[in-house]
Amino acid sequence: MAGLRTVAAIGLALAVLGLAGTQVTHMVAGAMTAMVGTFAIREKTVRGQAVTLALGLPMALVALSLGALLHSRVVAGDVFFVALIFAAVYSRRFGDRGTALGLIGFQVYFVSLFVNATVGQLPSLYGTLTIAFACSAFARFVLVPETPQRVLGRLREAFRARLGQLVTAQTRLLDAPPGELDDVLDDVRRHTARLHEAALMIQGRLEDGARDDVTAALIQRRVADAEVSAERLGMLLLNARSAERADTLTLHLPGAPVPAAGSPLPREDEATAALRRDLGALNLLASRPADANRGTAVAHVRNRLLGYRDEEAIPPGATLAAQDVFRGIGEAARAILGLRLALDGPQDESDDSPATTRSREEFDAEDVSITAEKEAPAAVEEAEEPKGLRRPTTRAAFQVAVGSALAIVGGEFLSSQRWYWAVLTCWVVFLNTASTGEIVVKGYRRVLGTVLGVVAGVVLAGAVGDHTWLAFALVLLCVFAMFFTAPLSYALMSFFVTAMLGLLYTLLNTYSFDVLILRIEETALGAACGIIAAVLILPVRTDSRTDELLATVLERLGDVVAGAVSQLSGGPAADLLDKARDLDTALDDLRASTRPLTHPITPLRERRQTVRYLVALLETSAYHARSLAATAELVPYSKRVGADPRLGRAARRIAHNIDVLVAHVKETDTTGSVESGASIAAMLETDGLGVPAANTVTFRVLRHLQRLDEGITGLARPLDVPVGPRK
Repeated sequence: MAGLRTVAAIGLALAVLGLAGTQVTHMVAGAMTAMVGTFAIREKTVRGQAVTLALGLPMALVALSLGALLHSRVVAGDVFFVALIFAAVYSRRFGDRGTALGLIGFQVYFVSLFVNATVGQLPSLYGTLTIAFACSAFARFVLVPETPQRVLGRLREAFRARLGQLVTAQTRLLDAPPGELDDVLDDVRRHTARLHEAALMIQGRLEDGARDDVTAALIQRRVADAEVSAERLGMLLLNARSAERADTLTLHLPGAPVPAAGSPLPREDEATAALRRDLGALNLLASRPADANRGTAVAHVRNRLLGYRDEEAIPPGATLAAQDVFRGIGEAARAILGLRLALDGPQDESDDSPATTRSREEFDAEDVSITAEKEAPAAVEEAEEPKGLRRPTTRAAFQVAVGSALAIVGGEFLSSQRWYWAVLTCWVVFLNTASTGEIVVKGYRRVLGTVLGVVAGVVLAGAVGDHTWLAFALVLLCVFAMFFTAPLSYALMSFFVTAMLGLLYTLLNTYSFDVLILRIEETALGAACGIIAAVLILPVRTDSRTDELLATVLERLGDVVAGAVSQLSGGPAADLLDKARDLDTALDDLRASTRPLTHPITPLRERRQTVRYLVALLETSAYHARSLAATAELVPYSKRVGADPRLGRAARRIAHNIDVLVAHVKETDTTGSVESGASIAAMLETDGLGVPAANTVTFRVLRHLQRLDEGITGLARPLDVPVGPRK
């Protein structure tokens, strides 16, 4: 959508400027300004976008004026450019609006250098920029409108589609030959990660996109239920075709060993045939729009799947593992029903079975509880922000300013006309990076994409020739590709940026092969200057950054587990899903910070494998924590889930071990050791009541606690924390 919106803004600006008879140089300036005025604004509300866009125009006019005035004053222009860069980066501390205005100021000043703007051209350029901003506003608010409600609606439909894709991938686990099981598991992992990504994106849009806090809480809970039930179904399917129980790590660590003696389930078996049929029906319920899931036939399918929540409805000939799968299908069908109730509102209940009616009653009870929770005043804790040079925006501003100063000096030696390309590269390698390792990897990708883009630029420039509008059409194509590939690969995005610049140079009649070669040299210089500044000026080492984020993940993991176990033991209700999403967000930040350590160019192969293993263990632990939180949320109002005071005693070792790991990572206490010993189930004091049956919720909770205990203990080895029995 961002790509379409930007292309629409640029295309409209070119059309208006072309009809007005604007010269090609000013059309290029207008196109670049329309692009900046569109992609720089990231605020979520329409009002916020309009205000920022209105403030962006005078900011752009001032930047353009200063660029033209300082055009012939080399020293003064360079000093101002460095000051502008510092201010643009520092302004990020003021949120999305400060970030957007800083970006507009920097990029428009860059545009003035790109088109060699002079004081005499300012009146006509003012008109060009005004038209560009007007076209950007028209594209944003009319042609490709973006409101929080529309974005949330698209994300909800995307979540449904991802859920259906995951169920389809999981179904292949039933019949995959042993030799193909690794590929099928990779497919399941990929779709599981995409479903999780969609859930996090919905979480990020609920505050602005939902009608009210109650609706947001309902959607949040239903999405969490669907995600947990779908991931659990994958584990149950893997266990059903294996001779031994699969470890949860199998779903989170690529290359993890597949359970021994895995073989396809017999096709002629009635229970297996029923599983295939019901998984197809579950996919139908999950992925089809609400209007398509109406009617007696669909209601019959839904009722059958929900019936598997009762033991009597499970096929009698199924193995114990297959029975678990049928129960998992029933729980997944319940989660999908809840998701539809939260997203689409009340539905026809005339064809409901007793099992479906019971599920609706459970949802009604949950809705009452959620409404009461959200209407009660809640205390808001504000995290203490770093001060002075410890603040990330301040540190990054100094780093970029120093790096840009080096890039200006070095760029002048390469070319007195194109030196600003080095500055631009230095600027972009600092965007959305937080450590030296991330900057190194981003600089490497920038250079790689630029080299390949130069080759494409040569080909495109030769094909375009003197055809101006063909060149502009290809520029629009490159812009869309740039936005479309940005989340996938920074190298690909840099490729399309460089190809676009080759076309723009053709339009400005300044294209030559030497110019594109200079582009590579300036890019490499800018990346090198950025890396030097990151290493020498207030550096943030990758190891320090990952340790800080690792401690945050462990602390939030402990919060989720402690809150869930407390509620499952009969303690007071808490907002566990918010805690679980905080954990997911912290884990995503950690995963991003470890990418330099797992990148193919990393020379330390053993450390790369260790980091991947550690992140996979944390992902597995987060899954079990989410499952505990989702189960604990049912305690206050469910007739099937009751509190068990014994669970609190069973989870004490997990809490202790998390505290030990956090202390070791933060280096506040390195004398503690992780406790190991008897399983969680064995530690449970039964008080004469015996171990819970395998099909009970308490037993499922114990299994999640056991996997958590194993995962936390497993973290001790890569973190060099001693392990031993409790003293």
